[in-house]
Amino acid sequence: MLVVACLMTTMTFAQFQKGTKYAGLSVSGLNLTYSGSEKARFAVAAQGGYFFADCLAAVGEVQYDSNVDGKPAMFNLGVQGRYYILQNGIYLGAGVKYKHLNKYDDFLPAVEVGYAFYLNHYVTIEPAIYYEQSFKNHSDFSKVGIKIGAGFYF
Repeated sequence: MLVVACLMTTMTFAQFQKGTKYAGLSVSGLNLTYSGSEKARFAVAAQGGYFFADCLAAVGEVQYDSNVDGKPAMFNLGVQGRYYILQNGIYLGAGVKYKHLNKYDDFLPAVEVGYAFYLNHYVTIEPAIYYEQSFKNHSDFSKVGIKIGAGFYF
């Protein structure tokens, strides 16, 4: 059992090593987010990242966020640092997002806790819980949500 545990840790570590690249696609919304100003939103995001140290990655994100109750869509750009806990695949993220919606712009610090569940040596399913803090209007534009994504580590 000890040998199997050591081998599994080594295989996982290879995915979080310095120099590893990351590409991901995620969806959120579907009534899984909450904020004071919106009912249901559906968002699709593409991420790309690079491990600049073991277990530490820098991730960039582009997101399209549509609203199902007739309000205009939003575009988001973000950067995030992630720390992967080696033993179990849980990651902790912190970053900032820029949101643009017609005449509305906002910068939002964001935190995230997720899990990288490996399907094989490269592909993961990544559920996450996140919080975005709005400086423009905390009660209407800050958001708590759940997202699900797929990642590719190479």
